[in-house]
Amino acid sequence: MHPNPIFRRTEEAESLRLVRERAFGTLAVSTEGAPLLSHVPFLLSEDGSHADLHLVRSNPITRAAREALPARLAVGGPDGYVSPDWYGMGPDQVPTWNYVAVHLTGRLVPLPQEALEPLLAAQSAAYEARLPKAPWTMDKLSDEAKGKLMRMILPFRLEIEQIDSTWKLSQNKPDEARRAAGAALETGFGQELTALAALMRSPPRT
Repeated sequence: MHPNPIFRRTEEAESLRLVRERAFGTLAVSTEGAPLLSHVPFLLSEDGSHADLHLVRSNPITRAAREALPARLAVGGPDGYVSPDWYGMGPDQVPTWNYVAVHLTGRLVPLPQEALEPLLAAQSAAYEARLPKAPWTMDKLSDEAKGKLMRMILPFRLEIEQIDSTWKLSQNKPDEARRAAGAALETGFGQELTALAALMRSPPRT
């Protein structure tokens, strides 16, 4: 997380709304060597106390997490490069990169195998509900395909103990300069620049 506290004042509920909307992040656990990382879809509970996910059996994290262990789930929002020229503040401004990121830290807990099918059904139902079509359901799988799927993956829950977020939106600049940079941002490069520009024009409550 960014060390400047001005970027870390967004209300927890707003950060959790972003996490729930994204539903995808990078799971990290520590090992004797480099940390293990895995990019995973997940379901955040209604109260934000836990996130349910599944991992392929061959994933190194599943071997490390035979018992509960500390873990962190990093969820990214929009991001983009900000040119110092966009502030309209004259010389002595420097380039930066604005972004939104939320970290969920806690314990990754292996769930019993019988939790897998309900977890997968809940995940697919949540994601399919966002699409403009009749939802896909697990009933469309043959017994053979379903059995193979159940053998390949394992269910987990991240029990969330801490929520940290950075909403770096040029809040350290005067409002006029921040809005000017937000207006120019869409001509630049990054991810989801329209969304990032909108956040810069009206930053989250602090």
